[in-house]
Amino acid sequence: MIKEQIKFESSVIFEGMTSIRAILKAVDLKISDRQIDEIWFDKNKIKKISKEIGYFRAVSKKYGFELLEKTSEEIENVVLGTSHGGIIALAKERTIPSLNSDSNILDSGFYCMIQGIEDPYNFGYSLRSLYATGCDGIILPKRNWLTAAGVVARSSAGASELFAIFESEPEDAIDYFHKRGYTVVCADERTDNILGNCELKRPILLIVGGEKRGISKSVLDKTDIKIKINYDRVFNASLSAASATTMFAYEIMRQNQE
Repeated sequence: MIKEQIKFESSVIFEGMTSIRAILKAVDLKISDRQIDEIWFDKNKIKKISKEIGYFRAVSKKYGFELLEKTSEEIENVVLGTSHGGIIALAKERTIPSLNSDSNILDSGFYCMIQGIEDPYNFGYSLRSLYATGCDGIILPKRNWLTAAGVVARSSAGASELFAIFESEPEDAIDYFHKRGYTVVCADERTDNILGNCELKRPILLIVGGEKRGISKSVLDKTDIKIKINYDRVFNASLSAASATTMFAYEIMRQNQE
């Protein structure tokens, strides 16, 4: 199978220390139940990564994984990227719970529902920005890019593993958050409301969509306010989903810090 095809299918190979540490931290915090089966390290880089190997040996029993020595070729045959530093983890799937009355949703939180992003890297970049700006959790449809968990973890700098994530049909999620007293905000260009001029106070559910498919009409019709990003010149294209998400997330963070 061609490497580029793997990213569109199941991928639970986590590349590099940042992604692997995020898995272990999420387990400690009881955010995720993902289990690491094996950690491979490049035997040609033992001197360079001796500190990391020592750490994994020390915690292997606690987390229940094997630490295995591999050749550079064996590692390169299964990875997609080149920034793993000679350490990768082979893990199991993570359980993503459904959003329901028992879900641990904050009374005054900031959550984001992502719909229609068509690339795992863009999805990961979006999660990275949301995590950095204080988002409390992510709502996803049942078909989502967490099937490519290793790719998403790498592009999100581990944020995908550290988030509380729930699955829900988009319309059901909006109804759920409305009942909890949340304002539901949607990123959409077909409005006169401009980002920076609108109040975005917690509790808030932000909905963002991909560049091509965007957000479905049934979701748009249920939102409380639609807001667009204003440009400084005529620009008939749209920003990437990750860029738009970053701008909205930063504005939410800024307003709530004040």
